[in-house]
Amino acid sequence: MTDTGGPRTGAIKGWLIGLIPAIFALDWLTKRWIEKNVSFWDHHSVVPGLVAIVHAQNRGAAFSLFADAPDSVRAIVLIGVSGVVMLLVARMFWNALEKPAEHTLYGTIALALVLGGALGNLYDRVVRGSVTDFLLVYWRDWQWPAFNVADSAISTGAVLLVLEMWRRRASVS
Repeated sequence: MTDTGGPRTGAIKGWLIGLIPAIFALDWLTKRWIEKNVSFWDHHSVVPGLVAIVHAQNRGAAFSLFADAPDSVRAIVLIGVSGVVMLLVARMFWNALEKPAEHTLYGTIALALVLGGALGNLYDRVVRGSVTDFLLVYWRDWQWPAFNVADSAISTGAVLLVLEMWRRRASVS
């Protein structure tokens, strides 16, 4: 199999589809573990001066956007918009599985990462009303907002999609 889109075998399709619930499960398990074992805003250094485990609840979107909005606004924006976007990504993923000659393996993996992560965060927003974040990257007085496995999968998938689009555009030029 090539990385430029050759035929996808049943095993590869199964692996790609399985990646979505695997990301969801890893995200769910890590969030529940943090909730049971780490007190709010405890700081457990993993790499001193760089990475820590914390326990934060984010009622908003990325960077706590909409965290203080009324519940109805958060529900419409965070759950409604996230659900619609997730359905669009799911359609793109399914299309990539059905027409593998038109899509690279890397692009399809990227879509699975985004879909698995989006599903993890959407689940928490619907069922719990907030998302548990626990990874904190910082340097001296600077810190990135805490994030989780789902956020990591979404970000990695998005970067892979951008790189894939850039690679395809470069090959056309």
